[in-house]
Amino acid sequence: MIKLIMMLCVIVGTIQISSAQKGTGFGIKGGVNYSANGSYISSVGEHIKHPDRDFGFHLGVFGKFGSNIYLKTEVMYTQTSSTYNQDNFNVQKVDAPALIGVQLIGPLSIFAGPTLQYVIDTNLNDIKAEDRSEDITVGLNFGIAFNFKRIGIDLRYERGLEDYELEFITNNGLHIVTIDSRPDQLILSLSLKI
Repeated sequence: MIKLIMMLCVIVGTIQISSAQKGTGFGIKGGVNYSANGSYISSVGEHIKHPDRDFGFHLGVFGKFGSNIYLKTEVMYTQTSSTYNQDNFNVQKVDAPALIGVQLIGPLSIFAGPTLQYVIDTNLNDIKAEDRSEDITVGLNFGIAFNFKRIGIDLRYERGLEDYELEFITNNGLHIVTIDSRPDQLILSLSLKI
């Protein structure tokens, strides 16, 4: 019992004295994306069988404004890869989230907000998508962040709010494949406030 009380005191003390990434500032960030076409829940079996697939990455900059309640805007280059009927579906895009966050306790905060996506390029097994007139879509991000001094780590879930279907003509023009280019994503980021 004494060990439990001492451990709780150490945890609470650490949270209280850790200096969170507070206040207005700018920085750089990067990390990994884990994508799924369709729902994560319906594709859990495939992810368990092939955990090495469906990875991507992102690199970018951010601006954070405020402390206990804050606005965080980001601009990131993102490259994702996911599988669709055993084919590789690749997307290159620019993401621009605008997140509202709330500092909970010590270094822990939660956040949510919309994100704009501008699609630069897509391909399905090196076949380019047919041109679309709309290259900008809207999605939603929400997640948790841990900030220690100038370093931050966040884990978020992203989901498109609208379909963005692309058509690929395969097998010498005999088959048309339609894919939603807004896959669900789990995004893990490391940020550095400069």
